Amino acid sequence: MIKTLVYVLLILIGLCVSPLIIGQSGYVYIAIGEYQIETSLVAAVVGLIFFYFALQLVEWLLVLLLNIILSSRYLPAKWRQKTAKKQTLIGALAIAEEDWPAAETAMAKGAQQGEIPLLNLFAAARAAHYQGKTTARDHYLTQAEKNPIAKTAVETSRARYFIKQGDLVKARTIVDRLSPTSKSSAPVLRLAVDLYQQQQDWQALKLLLPIVAKRKILNDSEQLGLATQTNAILLTNAAQESEAELEKCWHWLSKAERKQDELIVAYAHGLNLFKHQDKALKLLSKQLKAQPTSLLFNALPDLVSADDSEIRKLLERLESTHENDADYQTCLAKLAMQQRDAKQAKIHWQNVCRIAPSHQAWLALAQIQEQLGENTPAAQSYRKAAISM
Repeated sequence: MIKTLVYVLLILIGLCVSPLIIGQSGYVYIAIGEYQIETSLVAAVVGLIFFYFALQLVEWLLVLLLNIILSSRYLPAKWRQKTAKKQTLIGALAIAEEDWPAAETAMAKGAQQGEIPLLNLFAAARAAHYQGKTTARDHYLTQAEKNPIAKTAVETSRARYFIKQGDLVKARTIVDRLSPTSKSSAPVLRLAVDLYQQQQDWQALKLLLPIVAKRKILNDSEQLGLATQTNAILLTNAAQESEAELEKCWHWLSKAERKQDELIVAYAHGLNLFKHQDKALKLLSKQLKAQPTSLLFNALPDLVSADDSEIRKLLERLESTHENDADYQTCLAKLAMQQRDAKQAKIHWQNVCRIAPSHQAWLALAQIQEQLGENTPAAQSYRKAAISM
């Protein structure tokens, strides 16, 4: 609106001034070499204006001509880019449908002139892997590796593929080359955790777990479970080496870890192996007083002998609070069998069958009843055991 108003004002000013200019036309003389031009001022101004517009027209024509030439030159490249986009879309849809042959073909074609060839190459490698075409898969990853920013992603992908095909040695070579540290990316750390578990390299996993916890690679329950499993296996392995290794492994644990049932049980098994039953029973009794759990009840029959009366008395004092605990009753039944007290064992197995009937519980009760000469109840228990299978 303002621009139009300015134009109107300029036209009005021109209309007002033009009579004065025409009345006083002026005189212009131009000499260029042997050429001379004589004209009025108005004609000179009009000529300059037309000359300016002619230059603008020539410029516009030259730009248009250059655009046509350049467009014609780069038109095939644009066509190829358009085709690459189409192939990438086809490949993405094929991946969604898990049509791996079509996905590989489309993504490989799209990588040639695609805007993000790395995306196409990784997708083509994935499709090739699912077809079992390891050579093609590695070829796509090698092409992707030419881009420096994709090196870690390529290595991680290779290791994952090796793990899936069961070649843990090659995967470990790559992980060692990546050297997982606190500065490593989350995918590298997660890869290392998975590989160490499959290789059962618990010592390497033990060293990596603090970094994994700090970076929150796993949720709290997964972190706790993996740490407990790792420490328990390390204790078991240390007990198989020597008593010194067992003690060293135990004292490497934190104060909180030395209060976990799984680790206490593993350490107690190691102590029993080296004839330190008193120390093991003391540790187990302390844990029972603090917090009796199903894990402790399940482990005690393998750690307690028929002569260990103190811990049996401690278990008896738990009767009032764990009367309806199937694991507690199973523990008492097995301990009674250690002392060949079949009548007491029968009572506890009956309690187990009342609280949480199962095939094993009915079978154990039937065997005890048969041992006591109670053939009819034994036959009924055998029948219930068969039904509960």
